[in-house]
Amino acid sequence: MSLTLAQFNDLSQEVAVTQLLGCCTSSAWADKLADARPFIDVDALLASSDAIWQEVQTDDANLLEAFDGHPQIGNVASLKEKYRNTQSSAAHEQSGANDAADDVLEALAKGNQDYLDKFGFIFIVFATGKSAQQMLDLLLARLPDDRATELANAAAEQNKITRLRLNKLLGNASTTK
Repeated sequence: MSLTLAQFNDLSQEVAVTQLLGCCTSSAWADKLADARPFIDVDALLASSDAIWQEVQTDDANLLEAFDGHPQIGNVASLKEKYRNTQSSAAHEQSGANDAADDVLEALAKGNQDYLDKFGFIFIVFATGKSAQQMLDLLLARLPDDRATELANAAAEQNKITRLRLNKLLGNASTTK
């Protein structure tokens, strides 16, 4: 569902929160952002979203609630589907993804499980435009981190994802800053 900013501003609190939970599943973030309406423009909404995310991420429970809204990429079959079934996507959006080798997909599945086992939450990364190999490289680079560092890394990635989803909700083609 794509909305204009005016339509979003006019939604009831309950409907606005429901729409926002489609962008980020932290209920504290969604409630506070819906409360901050009306917004004069999308930039004001994104700035408010960023500020609220900074505020609510100080509570690990809010982070974990947001992370729980993402599917775990944990088995090779789902990874093959994600990275190989991209014929309808523009080539620039999935550069290199069509050629993901089985060994890369298997390593990514294993890495995702290792990450979950170590940190207690799934690997969160802004994946738009990244190949399976790039995702694996990022995962392996972050796996040695401690939990506090990874919570911060995942929170920053979550914010990028949220900004993209907010733009999509409001019918904007722009991505993150």
